[in-house]
Amino acid sequence: MAQEPTTTRRARRNRPSPPLRACEPVLDGGSEKEVETTPTYAARHSRSLATLETRETPNAPTPFAIRNLMSDTTIVLDETAIRRALNRIAHEIAEQDEPNPGVALVGIQRGGVLLAERLAKFLAGIWGQTVPTGSLDISMHRDDLNNRMAPEIKPTVIPFDVTGKTVILVDDVIYSGRTVRAAMDALNDFGRPRRIQLAVLVDRGHRELPIKADFVGKNLSTAPAENVHVLLSEEDGKDEVLLERP
Repeated sequence: MAQEPTTTRRARRNRPSPPLRACEPVLDGGSEKEVETTPTYAARHSRSLATLETRETPNAPTPFAIRNLMSDTTIVLDETAIRRALNRIAHEIAEQDEPNPGVALVGIQRGGVLLAERLAKFLAGIWGQTVPTGSLDISMHRDDLNNRMAPEIKPTVIPFDVTGKTVILVDDVIYSGRTVRAAMDALNDFGRPRRIQLAVLVDRGHRELPIKADFVGKNLSTAPAENVHVLLSEEDGKDEVLLERP
């Protein structure tokens, strides 16, 4: 028998092994044979595994839509309930405060700004006159500013003099009370109001400061580990208040 040339044997040893193929069993006349999987199938399952790994990583940023799949979320207020709550708050404000130019609404960035604009429309319908409305950013007045990265500054627009006015601060949720305290400090930079009141859509309790809302849309019992999400149609496409349990 003729001996195979040395160069041929060396080339055969150095030849790379063929890549492993993803395969799946297919019945053919009672026997199984391996059929190479299409790239679409492999790519689809590769993306699924990557998504699963992201969800199972504790420190990975998770969108709210994905968190809904991992937690128990309850709708606390729907669109109709939010409208009724704001309408009731507007009537309570109208009962306590006289309809004069001395009443103004200031929304706390972010969710409070949209709610202040809605309350202004309700009050305009009740009083028959427009209500001055502004927006207030409290980022530089927070008591945990030194523990945060560079704050995201939102616009502060107060197109009126707050001195001598009844200013109603508006926010979506009140929790510890520290945001409201920062808002009062920020508001004092623009003058000395005659009176400051607070209107919130949701009061979830757990106050850390002696601050109480004057007008509340809904009192909600929560645990510290739970989260309250306020969705508004102007930014989120729908009106809902959600309670998220871990």
